Amino acid sequence: MAVRIVRLGSDRAKDEGLRIGTVRRPPRGVAKRDFASQNWYDVWLPELSPSAPLVKQALAATTDREWSAFAKRFRREMAAPERSRQLDLLAALSHHGDFSVGCYCEDEARCHRSVLRELLAERGARLV
Repeated sequence: MAVRIVRLGSDRAKDEGLRIGTVRRPPRGVAKRDFASQNWYDVWLPELSPSAPLVKQALAATTDREWSAFAKRFRREMAAPERSRQLDLLAALSHHGDFSVGCYCEDEARCHRSVLRELLAERGARLV
């Protein structure tokens, strides 16, 4: 039992479980009824995505320093009580079932899901 960090739209891994989309917007041009069957996500949790200004900052980050500035600001957003509780819940659930958390970005190293991975690990989540 554990949580996987995935790229939304990618093929599902064996025993991946429920796929949670932590993105600001649903996939463009895809009917809501097709989100799960096309491997986007089963449940949408946009509260665990960066705010619109932070998305812009992340997309513009070309250096490690700029990326670090984004990560620091995103961590601050995730420290808000309601978001922190959601992260705590996911970390706890990772000990009782399999599920995944993801975003659309191709490179996890330059995606907010890399920060989510760290935040979940800091909370004791079981990660694949």
